[in-house]
Amino acid sequence: MNTFSRSFFAALAVLVAAPAAVAAAAEMTVYKTPWCGCCHAWAEAVEKAGYQVSTVDLEDLSAIRKQAGVPAEMEGCHIAAVSGYFLEGHVPLEAIGKLLEERPAVAGLAVPGMPQGSLGMGDDPSASYEVYAVPRQPSEAPVVFYKAGGE
Repeated sequence: MNTFSRSFFAALAVLVAAPAAVAAAAEMTVYKTPWCGCCHAWAEAVEKAGYQVSTVDLEDLSAIRKQAGVPAEMEGCHIAAVSGYFLEGHVPLEAIGKLLEERPAVAGLAVPGMPQGSLGMGDDPSASYEVYAVPRQPSEAPVVFYKAGGE
């Protein structure tokens, strides 16, 4: 098995592993398509905020999303793994911080679609959109975890 395969499968394990210690929360792996500029902008913003970001370019993110448990209706642009959680789409820094501080029993957070003004999509602080907490159980519905902008 080559180095890429080992690191790819190790990062996949992080997506579904139990939440790690808060100290490890600064390490994040971002899975994105190679041609997506907004994904790159989101990863750069997260890195600038102090997270240790590594990116993996893939042609198809469906296997990563399936492994993480991302419902189709919650899909966004890219997916990241941080401290045992997934982050689907343009999740704002405030929601990531809240997630890692509160450590809820969820699979991850999702921002469906590509909201204009979200982090990586123009980063407009007044942009209004919702961030959903996705339960670990597929039979449970996602719930609003954080409301961005419009305050």
